[in-house]
Formats: sequence, C-alpha cells, structure tokens
Amino acid sequence: MSSFDAHPHVHVVGVGGAGMSGLALLLAEMGASVSGSDAVDSLVLQELRDHHVRTFVGHRASQVEGVDVLTWSPAVAADNVEVVAARANGARLVTRADAFNELATMKRVIGLAGTHGKTTATSMMVQVSLAAGRDDGWLVGAPVLGVGANGHWGQGDLIAELDESFGTFGELRPFALGLLNVEADHLDHYGTLDALEAAFGGLITRTAGPVVVWGEDAGATRVVRSLKREVVRVGTSKGVAWRVSKVELERRRASFVLSGPGESLSITLRVTGAHNVANAAVVAGLARTLGLSSEAVVAGLSNFVGAPRRYQYRGAWRGVDVYEDYAHLPGEIAATLEATRAAGYERVTVVFQPHRVTRTLALVEQFAPAFRGARHVVVTDLYSAGEANPTSVTGELVADALVHYDSSLDTTYRAEFAGVLKALEQLASDSDVILVLGAGDVGSLIDELPGGLT
Repeated sequence: MSSFDAHPHVHVVGVGGAGMSGLALLLAEMGASVSGSDAVDSLVLQELRDHHVRTFVGHRASQVEGVDVLTWSPAVAADNVEVVAARANGARLVTRADAFNELATMKRVIGLAGTHGKTTATSMMVQVSLAAGRDDGWLVGAPVLGVGANGHWGQGDLIAELDESFGTFGELRPFALGLLNVEADHLDHYGTLDALEAAFGGLITRTAGPVVVWGEDAGATRVVRSLKREVVRVGTSKGVAWRVSKVELERRRASFVLSGPGESLSITLRVTGAHNVANAAVVAGLARTLGLSSEAVVAGLSNFVGAPRRYQYRGAWRGVDVYEDYAHLPGEIAATLEATRAAGYERVTVVFQPHRVTRTLALVEQFAPAFRGARHVVVTDLYSAGEANPTSVTGELVADALVHYDSSLDTTYRAEFAGVLKALEQLASDSDVILVLGAGDVGSLIDELPGGLT
C-alpha cells in the first residue's frame, strides 16, 4: 500500500526546490492535504499557495504537528528540526526517492533521464502527450511553459524527469525510458564516472518496456554497450532505428527530419540548438515506439516553447540579445555555445557561475575547453548550494583554468554581481549576445542590468 493512498496530510521540507515543488503539486491533485516549508520565500512558494498547498517560510517543529507523512529534499540536513519532530511524532518518513518509487507502483512511468536536457525533454514529452489528447500526469524540474505547473497527477501514465542526483532513481522501475546522455556529474555521491554510468545501466535494466537512447553521446553509448539489453537507438549515424537528418538551426528555431520504420517526420521546434534537436529526436522516437501518432509528435514538438532557464531568451540590452541557461556542466556549456554560434552569433560574451564546490574541484580542467567559441568570459564566485567549503574554493579557480588553457580568450573573474555588471557595461559594445550560465542564482543579475531589457 502506498503512503499516499488514503489522502494523508503530507508535509514537504524544502518544498521550494524544483523537484519537491512538483511533487507537492502532484500529491495535492491526488487528494492529499499538502503543506511544505522552505528557508526563504519565493515565487515557487506563491505558486504552491495558489494551488492550495499551505507553505511556511522557515523551519519549526510546530509546522509538522498532525502530519501523517513527511518527505524532504536531499539537500535538507538529517537533523532538520521538522524532520526530527515528525519522527518523534510518529509520522511516516519517506525520502524523495521512496516517494517516487511508491508513485511508480500506482502508474506506469515514462521517464526521461540523462545528466542534462531532462527538463527540456520531459516538457517536450508532455506537449506530445497533450497533442495526442491524453491526460497523462507529469513531474518535471520546472514549469511546462505554455501548459502550467511542474506537477500534475492526471488520469493516464506519469511522464517524469528522472533525477540521478543523490541516487534518486536508484530503485525506480520505469515502464519506458528515454536516455539523453551521461556525463560526469554528482561525483560527490557516486565517487567515480564508472559508478555513475553503472547507475544509469541499472535504470535501463529495471525498465520494463522500451528504452530509447541518443546514440551520438559517448557516455550513453558506453552505458548501453555494457548491457545485454536491447535498446532503440536515435541519432545521425547509419544503422540507428530513428535517423536525424536535414538539420537547420536559426536563432530561435530549429528543424530536422526524423526517419524511422516506414516513415519520415518533418519536425520544427521553436527553440534552437543541436542539443534540442537531440532531445526532440529521443522524445519523438520514444513517443512513436509507445504508439503515439506521428501527428501528435509533430504537433506536440512544435508547441514546445522552451523550459525556464534552458536557453531562454530574456530580451535585448543595449542592442545585445540576452539568454539565460541552466548550463553548469562542461558538456552543457559547450552545447550552449555551439548552439549560439550555429545561430549566427559571432561575438559571444558569457557570464558563468560555477555550481557546487565538489563539482568545481572535480571538473575544473574540463571547463576550460567548454568555452570554445566565446569572445569574452566573466566568471563569478561559485554558488555553493549549501556545500561545505573548507579550502575556500572560489570561481577564480575556473577563471585561472580558462586562462591557462587559452590565453587568447578574454577571461575575467568578478566575485560580486556588481563587478559582473560593470564588466558587462564595458563588453556590451563588443558583443552580439550575452549568455548567462549557471544553476545557481546568476540569472538574477539579468534583472539588474542598467536600463533594463527591451
């Protein structure tokens, strides 16, 4: 029996986080009485209130009185006062991973996985489902633009972004899976790239139905080769089940042809970038393998208008286009820069905020070549995401690595956002585009650009 069957009072600690807010919304739609808390108020908490989720700012034991089930973000410490109080009060404590596993016993899970692109691909799959006239549920790491909130229960399957961080999908058994890529990340949890790849291999092995894989990604290819299980390959190479061809990239648009068993689909996206073509191709291959119509695939993907902070066009500043992107891994940064250059931008200025101490230390040398194609790079101090920083690592470590790798790349380090804004004022006249990259709070400086966006 699931913890959520009997419409319990569920409390979510860290409810403002991307994954936890979607879970709260989904549980509320299921009929649970849902409350939650977070350290600071935010627009996410306001949206939760609008959807009848009671939210608290700050953590206090009194906020979990009468709670039947408590779940919490992996970023929340084990000695959090609400977690401790709920345990003492006899509430059932369910980790985020266990909550997801229980939901998977109630519905078929159609999952999208990979170290980057999950939110985008999952949102694309939601649009395809809606175009097919289905009422599938979804659980996504950001609101689905043009559709609504990031959590919905629905009447059909559950389309879900499968998060590898903290081993969240470690026991999950999806019905169907789309695998986008596998790159070194979350090594603070997994320890090694081999262990991370083994976790993705386990996810594939536990998937009951079809597995569709982007065959041009080296990490995903290594994972699949280590398994005996058959998968459906999508890519640009010969011999794949679904082949991508005739790719055309524009500044805020992309199109391609996807050819598979007995058909060719002409697909147009309202976003650009080879990485988004790859995401869309996996989604299309997965949807067709599951029996959704080709018409729904084409229409749904054309309805996709992007995901928040995923190559999101924010406006123009002093005649320069400004984009915000969640990219924080070397592969993501390289893909974003490749998309930018392919879209015709030549003078590319990047603001990059490194994310997490452990990630910065593990990948610092890999960041350097990822900025190929940029003209100017401004590196901010790192966003620790609550991690301890005993050796006082700063973003200057990344800036130094970039300079050492390519002394011709104009690289500066500005610890404070005020210094970043001053640097951008000097660089605007030598820029066609400004990319603001990172998974922390770096996007907030876009709202502080002098004179604002147009």
